[in-house]
Amino acid sequence: QASAHPLGRALAAAIAGVGVKPAPVTEISELPGHGVRGLWKGQEVRLGRAEWLGAEPGARTATWLDLGGSLTAFTFTDALRPGAAEAVAALRDLGLGVKLLSGDAPGAVERIAGELGITDWQAGVLPEDKARIVQEMGAAGARVLMVGDGLNDTAALAAAHVSLSPASALEATRVVSDMVLLGASLAPLGEAVWLARRATGRIKENFGIAAAYNAVAVPVALAGLATPLAAALAMSASSITVSLNSLRLLWEGRK
Repeated sequence: QASAHPLGRALAAAIAGVGVKPAPVTEISELPGHGVRGLWKGQEVRLGRAEWLGAEPGARTATWLDLGGSLTAFTFTDALRPGAAEAVAALRDLGLGVKLLSGDAPGAVERIAGELGITDWQAGVLPEDKARIVQEMGAAGARVLMVGDGLNDTAALAAAHVSLSPASALEATRVVSDMVLLGASLAPLGEAVWLARRATGRIKENFGIAAAYNAVAVPVALAGLATPLAAALAMSASSITVSLNSLRLLWEGRK
């Protein structure tokens, strides 16, 4: 119950659903990327990834319980987040590469990557490794958009050029992200990237329009060839032109 990890929350919900009452565990602490630990009846109990507890990772996504040296595995069936396939397809259509970084077992990550058509993936990645990989990609010249929803993603989100999380993500993840989707679906991700590119283009165009206006209007004004009324009308026309150029984003459809 104290864990912020999706597997921990899913396990707590499943146990509550069958009427099992939680044990009174005290001194609970969470180690990002590994799991949670606490004391139960004076005995340390840990719940987390297999490697942390000395277990052998399996092909399926699982979290392990260590109670006095006795290990028990809880396995999970992974489901794609709504809109994930659409988001990956949209990013590819925009000419972007997609890389999947996950702390889950290789078998589970490979299956999810296969469903999404992602060939570049890594499993068993710790939070600090995610951040390092993002930093290395940036150092190599890539402009990285990081999408994440968990506590283990916060360092990588902060290291990316641009970061995004869904509304259902943890508060700490949303705070560190540059953008937050209003819903749980990732489908609008491609639209957000497309809109950002178009907006950047409009900004450059508006700078060009303003520069061209000043290149003509300033010499004319300095030469005394423009009346105050003409100068005011020209300035208004320039502002209206820039505003209308920006408003083109409202009626331009994504191609």
